[in-house]
Amino acid sequence: MCNIFYICQKLNHLNQMESISVFDMLSIGVGPSSSHTLGPWRAAKQWIKYLQSRELFTGVASVNVELFGSLALTGKGHATDIALLMGLLGTDPVTFDILDIQNQVNKVKNYKRLMLNFEKEIPFDFEKNIKFNRKFLEFHPNGIRFTATLRNGKNKSQSYYSIGGGFVVQKERNRRKIQVEKFQAFPFPIQKATEILNYCNTENISISQLVYKNELSLRDPVRIDDKLKSIWDVMLDSMYVGCHTEGILPGGLNVKRRAFDKHEKLKGQKPYTNAYEWIDSIRNTEVKFREILKWVSCFALSVNEVNASLGRVVTAPTNGSAGVIPSVLMYYLVIENHDANFEDIKKFLLVAGEIGSLFKKNATISAAMGGCQAEIGVSSAMAAAALTELMGGTPEQVLIAAEIAMEHHLGLTCDPIGGLVQIPCIERNAMGAIKAISASELALDSDPQHVKVPLDKVILTMWETAKDMNTKYKETSEGGLAISVNMSDC
Repeated sequence: MCNIFYICQKLNHLNQMESISVFDMLSIGVGPSSSHTLGPWRAAKQWIKYLQSRELFTGVASVNVELFGSLALTGKGHATDIALLMGLLGTDPVTFDILDIQNQVNKVKNYKRLMLNFEKEIPFDFEKNIKFNRKFLEFHPNGIRFTATLRNGKNKSQSYYSIGGGFVVQKERNRRKIQVEKFQAFPFPIQKATEILNYCNTENISISQLVYKNELSLRDPVRIDDKLKSIWDVMLDSMYVGCHTEGILPGGLNVKRRAFDKHEKLKGQKPYTNAYEWIDSIRNTEVKFREILKWVSCFALSVNEVNASLGRVVTAPTNGSAGVIPSVLMYYLVIENHDANFEDIKKFLLVAGEIGSLFKKNATISAAMGGCQAEIGVSSAMAAAALTELMGGTPEQVLIAAEIAMEHHLGLTCDPIGGLVQIPCIERNAMGAIKAISASELALDSDPQHVKVPLDKVILTMWETAKDMNTKYKETSEGGLAISVNMSDC
């Protein structure tokens, strides 16, 4: 078993040097997991670039991949092997046709050949060339080692670590200088929540305006708007698809999709033909209090049912927690403010992304490191903060909302049955969304002068809780519901 204290120290130091864009925290990818699917997919692509940069690619005769720790323990359920294969093929998780994934996998399995980066054909046995090693590497629970055997007989190996939210790092590389430079690139570098408040008070701006100023140092306004709209379009599409798709989720647990049935009971009479017309249709539906809760749950369930089916979602901040932020934003659009437009969506995503980055810099967004508090807890905090700004909250109240949401997720375990992001993961998104809305309401009625627990303190507490948490509750499927409920029971 890895030395968790060592891991925490190394990653905390790494994160302290980062200046993280909203588009790092909210990125488009393929389910079911950002750390176990999207991260390995990206790692494979990075490794190919490494081979090309060293002029080794043309000399590759064969490839082996070894998964360690949590990736090995729950990799089958998270489609880690499939993601690796897609990365080795050179496909882009953002743009590749997800309906063609299984076809590509079948080709490799049937012919035992792999077109590396769609350029070079090599022998590849899906069952033998991807190995699952339960050993934990020292640096992080999610380790991947790629080994290329060259035509001259030499082996070239590189290790990568999927640290949550689709982020991939290498222990071996000296990243300090690079990340210091990146950190200093922002006009308003942020490490702590207190710094956000200082900037907002000094500049007399909202949190979304502050974050926007930082993003402008990386890209122009048109590009920012285009990327934010793309993110929202994927979020909306995942809700729409999830609410209009019935059946059983893949993986063997025989989990029935529930968003479809809930939506059928909730939807009104106004017809629609696309996702944006759907929004108007919901706005024209009478929604009572209990139905508000049902709608929010429906939105959250829909996203994560799409995610569990290797669908395209937005990591927010992870795939396993992808349903919280879109469902809370949708709540604002269809319940709270029928006149809301893209500017509101923009503010929401900017705030959410910045709050998520605080947790990544000072704690973790990886369930393999911190349990589900690092995923659902963080996403709930992000959504609560973003909603609070849209509801007219001050910067102080925005941070209070984030703190309240996380405070009531502390210690939440990650114990997926069968290693699948289905039970309890899908329902947890609905609970995280409801908690986010409640946290926002509490924050809006709060006087910042009387707050006892600042956001920075709850983030520190979450980090300490993560370090103390037993490994079996950190996405290993070796504790909790994962062993109380067997696949055969389902």
